[in-house]
Amino acid sequence: MSFIGNLIWLIFGGFFAGLGYILAGFVLCLTIVGIPFGVQAVKLGLATMTPFGKRVVEGPHANSTMRLVFNVIWLLCAGWEIALCHVAGAAALAVTIIGIPFAIQHLKLIPLALFPFGRDLR
Repeated sequence: MSFIGNLIWLIFGGFFAGLGYILAGFVLCLTIVGIPFGVQAVKLGLATMTPFGKRVVEGPHANSTMRLVFNVIWLLCAGWEIALCHVAGAAALAVTIIGIPFAIQHLKLIPLALFPFGRDLR
């Protein structure tokens, strides 16, 4: 079932959303300061491509000091905007019964969009 969900997700917008994350990540990697943020953006892009059948997991040191600082910088610069886009997408999809599973996937991606350092979608 997750294969079919991921396939439909990719066809109806997941591919372009993931591609946007990945392209932004490559642009961020052009600067030395942006490399950690670019890597997280690429990770988010790959996670956005196939969210069905996965869940957000925390790494062993997800709340270390350095990751906390990076998560705060990410949250202030881009994370809240990305999370709002996922909320808007979930709200639009939840209007129909068919869209509810896809809205749930958008809601699942919100914690990852807010705090990507130390977390992954597996």
